[in-house]
Amino acid sequence: MSQSAIDRVRWTAADLELFPDNGNRYEIVNGELLVTSAPDWRHQRASTRICTALDTWSLSTGLGEAVQAPGVIFTDADNVIPDVVWVSQERLAVLLDAAGHLTGAPELVVEVFSLGDENQRRDRELKLKLYSERGVQEYWMIDWQKQQMEVYRREQALLRLVNTLLPPDQVTSPLLPGFSYLISQLFQ
Repeated sequence: MSQSAIDRVRWTAADLELFPDNGNRYEIVNGELLVTSAPDWRHQRASTRICTALDTWSLSTGLGEAVQAPGVIFTDADNVIPDVVWVSQERLAVLLDAAGHLTGAPELVVEVFSLGDENQRRDRELKLKLYSERGVQEYWMIDWQKQQMEVYRREQALLRLVNTLLPPDQVTSPLLPGFSYLISQLFQ
């Protein structure tokens, strides 16, 4: 016998406080609990490299901040930990709560695929939909296995794929004037 949608448990941000700090990443999207094991070395390397590039650019321009794995609390039922976010200084002043969590959409979210079809499906479907609904302006998905980056930008109120970048390509963004990063550097 299967559980109906009405009978399923709806997880909240308060529930996350009860989980152990055991290396797993606990997130909630639309009340559904998502559990991911600690990412592997190649995942973390790509995440660190793109965050470092964004942070270096941010420090030189003073336009915003890049951070790895921040908590983003959109609602009580939508609480996620993206791999990297970039937030403008103006937006950061409004979104950061007393506990140090973002309480709304950063301008840019980066997710690096973890191993497994289910993990990739979460980033490609659940999180893409969530980030689109919540107002993220740009979403980068990095696939270190295929050595590519997909760039989604907000068009007509939705995040839409605008480019798939390969190692010889450079990522740029209208959000980040003068920022440019060679995709191959993510995977070296």
